[in-house]
Amino acid sequence: MAELTDGKIVPVVLEEEMRQSFLAYAMSVIVDRALPDVRDGLKPVHRRILYGMYESGTTPDKPYKKSARIVGDVMGRYHPHGDAAIYDTMVRMAQDFSFRHMLVDGHGNFGSVDGDPPAAMRYTEVRLAKLAMEMLSDIDKKTVDFKPNFDESLQEPVVLPSRFPNLLVNGSAGIAVGMATNILPHNLGEVIDGAVLLIDEPDADDKDLLRLIKGPDFPTGGIILGRSGIRNSYATGRGSIKVRARTTIEEMNNGKHRILVSELPYQVNKARLVEQIASLVREKTIDGITDLRDESDRTGMRVVIELRRDVNPNIVLNQLYKHTPLQQSFGVIMLVLVNNEPKILSLRQILEYYLEHQREVVTRRTQYDLAKAEDRAHILEGLRIALDHIDAVINLIRSSRTVDIAREGLMTTFGLSEKQAQAILEMRLQRLTGLERDKIEAEYADLLKMIAYYKELLADVHKLMQVVKEELLAIKDKFSNPRRTEIAIDEEEDFVIEDLIAEEDIVVTMTRLGYIKRLPVNTYRSQRRGGRGSAGISTKEEDFVEQLFISTTHEHILFFTNRGRVYHLKAYEIPESGRQARGTAIVNLLQLEPGERVNAIIPIREFVPNCFLFMGTRNGVVKKTSLEEFDSIRKGGLIAIHLDDDDELIDVKLTDGNQEIIMVTERGQAIRFPETEARSLGRTARGVKGITLGDDDRVVGMETIKDHAELLVITAAGIGKRTDLDEYRVQSRGGKGIKVMKLLTAKHGTVVGIKIVQATDELMVITAEGIIIRTRVDNISLTGRDTQGVRIMKLDPDDRVVALARVVSDDDKEETDSETDAEPETEA
Repeated sequence: MAELTDGKIVPVVLEEEMRQSFLAYAMSVIVDRALPDVRDGLKPVHRRILYGMYESGTTPDKPYKKSARIVGDVMGRYHPHGDAAIYDTMVRMAQDFSFRHMLVDGHGNFGSVDGDPPAAMRYTEVRLAKLAMEMLSDIDKKTVDFKPNFDESLQEPVVLPSRFPNLLVNGSAGIAVGMATNILPHNLGEVIDGAVLLIDEPDADDKDLLRLIKGPDFPTGGIILGRSGIRNSYATGRGSIKVRARTTIEEMNNGKHRILVSELPYQVNKARLVEQIASLVREKTIDGITDLRDESDRTGMRVVIELRRDVNPNIVLNQLYKHTPLQQSFGVIMLVLVNNEPKILSLRQILEYYLEHQREVVTRRTQYDLAKAEDRAHILEGLRIALDHIDAVINLIRSSRTVDIAREGLMTTFGLSEKQAQAILEMRLQRLTGLERDKIEAEYADLLKMIAYYKELLADVHKLMQVVKEELLAIKDKFSNPRRTEIAIDEEEDFVIEDLIAEEDIVVTMTRLGYIKRLPVNTYRSQRRGGRGSAGISTKEEDFVEQLFISTTHEHILFFTNRGRVYHLKAYEIPESGRQARGTAIVNLLQLEPGERVNAIIPIREFVPNCFLFMGTRNGVVKKTSLEEFDSIRKGGLIAIHLDDDDELIDVKLTDGNQEIIMVTERGQAIRFPETEARSLGRTARGVKGITLGDDDRVVGMETIKDHAELLVITAAGIGKRTDLDEYRVQSRGGKGIKVMKLLTAKHGTVVGIKIVQATDELMVITAEGIIIRTRVDNISLTGRDTQGVRIMKLDPDDRVVALARVVSDDDKEETDSETDAEPETEA
């Protein structure tokens, strides 16, 4: 290709050209576009807009000027890029929801927090904000370096003096090539206090610094969750900070509740947020919202979310935090340019670099002022000499043919410099009066003091930094305002919803078709044996209640299904309903597979060691597994036991590993055996035989043995009895068992449930029609093992008993809690 290289075509290696060109492009983006300078916290476009407005005289004391004019000036003189980019940047500096302290004073429509765009630049007007003048203060005194603009026709500042720490006050965000920065805004007063601390105590502890700079302070307010993210961000320059909207829950006159949103996380679009909430309601991701409207006006933000009467507003609010931008996580990357080199800095390093910049600014300003003062003092010294010899000076000037001759004569005769001689020649005759002479002497004396002061500052860095401190505090007094963003100190980790919910005893019921609800336990009044009971649920004709237990709102609820899987909910996540309400379909709360139904529910306070889940199946198989294997249950559930094809899980008990188990079949057979005969198995294991079943028999219940207690048995016909547990001898696991109850006729029905009780307990019995009775156990006769029992509940025709639960006494509750925090207080 030699013949083609005559100044027209140059051969290059493609890989090398790509490497060099991309590197040049990347550095251009990093240095000239995306990253702020650590000294003034500005990117080039921000800096050029502010300096361009300053140069054009668009200061706070002057009238507004059209935005289009400013954009055109900046684009033509300093920033040869698109006008849209320049205008968008200027608009952000004029938005009170984008900048913590605005640097541009805008007049007109500059957009809104709803995402409304600003008016076109030909309609809006701008001028510098008062605080922006502090960014440019003393720039005419050679306090910063200048460089040629893009066509070398003008000079532009490399950095602004920035008399306050703008990088932290207004923050910055940008994406470069292979790197990004995200610095959150802070409170002006707090940042200045932190800078002053480092001036007074350069070796101050980071804890003292964080005590003054509490955390980011967003222009839109909101609540920061915890300090751990703040500490990590400030210490390393990287971290994550969670911010939540400010909300309140109000009760309306009709008994319903509503959620009011008054502040949003930083940079959240309010209109889009409202649309997203509405979409979640339509998709039934969030249930219970009946009305949603935006009542915001010029006095402030107000988004109203009205709720159904039967939903818990705290749970709905928690779902909103989870599924919408009402809660945001901000990734902090404090990446800035230090001497045109990108670096990730800690909070202390940013302040130290800023103070170093201020020391240079004040030093250069002092040197400039000193040079000006010395120049002026030099002139005044010449004027004093002239006034002392005024007649000779006048005669010399009158006798001189030209100005140059007069200047030379003054310099030769009186030993003056050229500047002094020129000043004398330009002196007006009025300066010869006595009053003017006194002014010259006074000015000269003042200048000598100023010169001495300037030299003293330049010779003592400590005194110079005290000037920086005083000027920072003056800016704080003039421009700082109270913090807008609250920091929730007590919420270091993820928000825990039960902190907002009072712990109370509840009754949880679930029907055969899978409708679940909770009610306060005091909903049901205590009744005598044989009473009619109260209607506890309204069911479909073909539906009936199968599960019932007592728990508290703060407990974990484990749901074991017929297919041997386990799911998890917190009790407060089960919607509270009225006594007659059917409840919520369990499929809306758990990710059940087709044909899967919940057969056992157990409340757990904590997943503590040395506790076990003992499971029993319809075919008499049992399995013991450590409770700790169930402490992390994903939304899709976990395998709790491996089942045979024709088997299903019927019950689960929480044990300490050393208890005795009793299993009862629907034909009235019972077996009691030590739990130790079943060794602990893995979560997905099959298990071992617990009882040998006869033909057409199956297990209906399983209980753990307790001292000084009785076994209560109830049939589908409402016949029940209690028998001392001592009448059931201990056998080996896997036997056929012994009789538990005489079932003489079909009228008695088969056994449907068992419960270990004490005489002081109360019993809750529920029928297929949803009738519930609450009665004391001591109202039921204590009889022998092989007896018929007594009628516990009168039933309507075609109705039958389907479930029962024991309401524990206070003494029993204390005894249970003392054994283990994890043991459930009540069981279905």
